Amino acid sequence: MFVLQAVVIVLLVAGAVLALVLQSFHDAEIEAERRSVAAAESFAHSPGIVDVLKSPDPSKVLQPLTEEARKLAGVDFIVVTDTHGIRYTHPRPELIGKKFVGNIKPSLEGEVHVEDVQGPLGHEVQAIVPVTAPDHSVVGLVAAGLRVKNVANTVSRQLVVIFASGAAALALATGGAALVARRLRRQTHGLDPAQMTRMYEHHDAVLHSVREGVLIVGRDGRLLLANDEAERLLDLPPDAQGRRVEELESLDPATAELLVSGRVATDEVYLAGDRMLVVNQRRTDHNGGSLGTVATFRDSTQLLALSGKVDAANERLRLLYDAGLGIGTTLDVARTAEELAEMSVPRFADFVTVDLANAVLLGEEPTGTAADMCRVAVSGIRNDHPLYPRGELITFLPSTPQARGFATGRSVVVPDLASAPGWRAQDPERTDDVIAYGIHSLLTTPLQARGVVLGMANFWRSRETGKFDEEDRSLAEELVARAAVSIDNARRYAREHALAVMLQRSLLPRALPEQNALDVAHRYLPAQSGVSGDWFDVIPLSGNRVALVVGDVVGHGLHAAATMGRLRTAVHNFSTLDLPPDELLGHLDDLVDRIDREEGSTDVGVGVVGATCLYAIYDPVSRHCTMARAGHHLPALVHPDGRVEFPDLPAGPPLGLGGMPFKTAELHLAVGAQLVLYTDGLIEDRTRDIDVGMELLRQALAHAGRSPEDHCRAVLDALLPTQAQDDVALLIARTRALSADQIAEWEVPLDPAAVAGIRAAVAEKLDEWDLTELAFTTELILSELITNAIRHASAPIRVRLLRDRNLICEVSDGSSTSPHLRYAATMDEGGRGLFLVSQIAEHWGTRYTPEGKVIWAQQPLPGAMDSP
Repeated sequence: MFVLQAVVIVLLVAGAVLALVLQSFHDAEIEAERRSVAAAESFAHSPGIVDVLKSPDPSKVLQPLTEEARKLAGVDFIVVTDTHGIRYTHPRPELIGKKFVGNIKPSLEGEVHVEDVQGPLGHEVQAIVPVTAPDHSVVGLVAAGLRVKNVANTVSRQLVVIFASGAAALALATGGAALVARRLRRQTHGLDPAQMTRMYEHHDAVLHSVREGVLIVGRDGRLLLANDEAERLLDLPPDAQGRRVEELESLDPATAELLVSGRVATDEVYLAGDRMLVVNQRRTDHNGGSLGTVATFRDSTQLLALSGKVDAANERLRLLYDAGLGIGTTLDVARTAEELAEMSVPRFADFVTVDLANAVLLGEEPTGTAADMCRVAVSGIRNDHPLYPRGELITFLPSTPQARGFATGRSVVVPDLASAPGWRAQDPERTDDVIAYGIHSLLTTPLQARGVVLGMANFWRSRETGKFDEEDRSLAEELVARAAVSIDNARRYAREHALAVMLQRSLLPRALPEQNALDVAHRYLPAQSGVSGDWFDVIPLSGNRVALVVGDVVGHGLHAAATMGRLRTAVHNFSTLDLPPDELLGHLDDLVDRIDREEGSTDVGVGVVGATCLYAIYDPVSRHCTMARAGHHLPALVHPDGRVEFPDLPAGPPLGLGGMPFKTAELHLAVGAQLVLYTDGLIEDRTRDIDVGMELLRQALAHAGRSPEDHCRAVLDALLPTQAQDDVALLIARTRALSADQIAEWEVPLDPAAVAGIRAAVAEKLDEWDLTELAFTTELILSELITNAIRHASAPIRVRLLRDRNLICEVSDGSSTSPHLRYAATMDEGGRGLFLVSQIAEHWGTRYTPEGKVIWAQQPLPGAMDSP
C-alpha cells in the first residue's frame, strides 16, 4: 500500500512539474509576442514616421531611432520597410535595402500579423504592424521581434526553481506517507486487513449470533461487554455496558457477587428471574493476573408444558390468518391502522394505539425521527382509558420506547411500565394515570416497509393479562409487518394521486404573460371525474401581436391530460415560427395523427379519440384578428355597445382526421370589443340542447361596459350553477390598440445611400420618444437589416418602429427569402451583421406575409433594463 501511495505521489508531482514547465514555455512565448507587438505598434504609431517614410532617405533618420527603441523595448530587432518589403533599418546595417523575411500581405491589408520565421538573426518570433497615413492607406511596415533562443533561455532559468520545488514536494509527500503507514501499522498491532476482518467477524458472531450469554467484566467491576443473549437472559437495561455490576438491579445478588469476585466457576447454577442459568467464568489474563473475567450463561429452564405451547401457537396462527384477511381492505392509511388496532384487541392486547409520521399521512416518505407523529388509531377493551386520544400530535422523547424503536427499527418490550423512567419522562402526569388505570406492560413495534419506518404500533396490557415476553415480540412483529405493507401501499397510492393532480395543474398555464394588446380574464373548472384535456393559452408574438388558443382533447384521465400537455407544447413551439393560424393547425393536425398512429401500434391501444382547437392572432396596430378552427365551437364577439354575435368562421375538421385544409378568417375589431373563446363543457349538457347553451351564453354576455373578469363570473353563474360534468376552459380578451404616436413608418428606396437618411429619421423619432439611449443600437440594427434588404431582397422596403413595452424595429420587403445567422471566419469580409443584431437585440426573428417577409428585432426600454 505504501509503495502504491508513493507511486501515486511521484506521478502527481511529475505531472505538476510537467504542467508548470509547459505553462512556463507558453507564458514565455505569449510574453515574446506581446513585447514584439507592443514595440512594433509603438514605433509604427509614433508621430512623424509617415513623413519620414515619404522623405528621400528614410534609412538615415530611422536607423538610429530603431536601434535606440529596440534597446529600450527589450527586443532583438525593429525593422522598418516600405510596402514592397525593402528594409530601411536593421540591427545589421549590411542588410538595409534588402528584402524583408516574412509574410507582409496581412499587414498590407491593415492587420497586425505575428509569425515565426527563420530570419537573418536565426529563428525569430516577429510582429508586423502597418504604418498608415491619415487617409488610412498603408505607407510602410514596422516589424519587431525576439529570437526564439532568448525566449528559451528565460524558460530555462525558471526550470531550476520548478524542479527544485517539485523535488521538495515529492520528498515531503513521501515522508508523510511513510509516517502515516508506520503509525497505522503500530495502531493495528501489525495485523493485516484479512486478520482484522476475521477478528471483527468473530467479535460480531459472539455479540449477535451465539446462543449463549457472554459477559466481560473489568478489574474494577464494570461491565465491559454483554452480547444480545446475555441481555435477554439477565434482563439487562440498554445502558448496562460501562456501569458497575452492583448497580445492575436486574441481576440476582448471587450472580452479581460471582461476577465481581473474579474467581473461576464451572457449570454453577444461578437464578435470573424465573430462569435457571448455568454459568462458567474464567479470568481474561492468561498469565494469572486479575485484569478481568469473562462469563458465559446458558438457559437450562425446563420447557413449559407442550400442550400449553401448542394451544398458544394455534391461537397465534389464527390471529395471523385473520389479520391477513382483515387488514388492508382499503387504500386508506388511517383506516388500515384502525384495522390493525381492532384486529389485535382483545386477542393479543387490551389496548392498541397506532402512531404514524405526519409525512406518511401526506403520502410522503417519513423523515426518520419519532418527532411529529400523529395518533391515527386507538382501540381497547374499554373506552375510558387515559392514553393519548386519536388525532393527537405527539413528539416522543428520545428516552421513550417508541423513539428507540423508531430509531432502531426493532421492537421494544417494557414488561413493567412502573419501573421504566424513560417512558415516564414523556408525560409524567399522564403516565401516572396510565399506571393507576392498571396498564402495566408495553410492546411497541415499528411499522416498517421497504426498510423505512412509517410509525409505531403500541400494544398495552392491563391487570387482566400477563406481561409481554419475547414470543409476544415476534408475534407482534409479524402482525405489524402485514399491516405496514398495506399502510405503505395506501401511502404510495395517496402520493400517486397527489402527483396526478399536480400533473394536471402543471400542464395548464399558471399565469398569463405580460402584454398590452389585450385585457384577458380566464377560468378553468375541472370535471367531477378528475383530470382531462381542456386547455387555453395566451402567447405573445412579434410586432406586439398576441395569440389566443383554446383546445379540447376528448376523454378524461392521465392520458387525456398528457396528450393535452403535448399539444399545448406543440402550439407554443409552432407559434414561435410566426405561422398563420391555418398553417399552425395543419402542423398540429399532423402531430395528432402521428400520436394516434404511435399509440395505436402499442399493446395498450389507447389513441386520441378526438381533439379540437381554435387559434386566433390579434394585431393591436391594425386591429385585425385572424382565426382558424379545427372542429371547435364558434367564438363569441361582444361589441363595445353590448351586442353579441358568433362570427361565421370556416369549419375545419377535428385534429387528427387529416385530408382537409384549414381556412383562416379575418375580423376587424373595434377597440374595447371582447373575444370569448370556450370549450364544449360550457355550453353542452345532457339536460339541454347545444342551441340553448349558445343562447344562454349570448344572454350572459349581452351587457355593455363589463370587464372580462365580470363577464367570466356572469357566464359561469348563468351556464354552470352546479358542478360541471365536463371540463370547462373559458378565455375572454378585450382588445386594445397602439396609438398613432407609438408607431413610426418610412418607405426605403432601393438605394444604399438611403440608409443614412433613414438612420437620421429614426434617431429624431427616438429623441421625440425620449429613447435617446437606444439611438445607437437601433441605428446599428436598422443599418444591417435595411442594407440586407436592399442588397438581397426586392421592393417595396419599409421600416416600422413600435413603442410599447419594448422598442420593436421591423424591416419588411417583397422577398420570401429569409436571412440566416452564421458565424463569419477570421478572413471573411461579411457575415457578421445578423450576429451583431442577435447580440444587441433582446429577441429577433422573421415572419412571412402575403407580400413577402418582415425581419424584426426587439429591445427593452431603458426603464425595463434598469428594473431588477
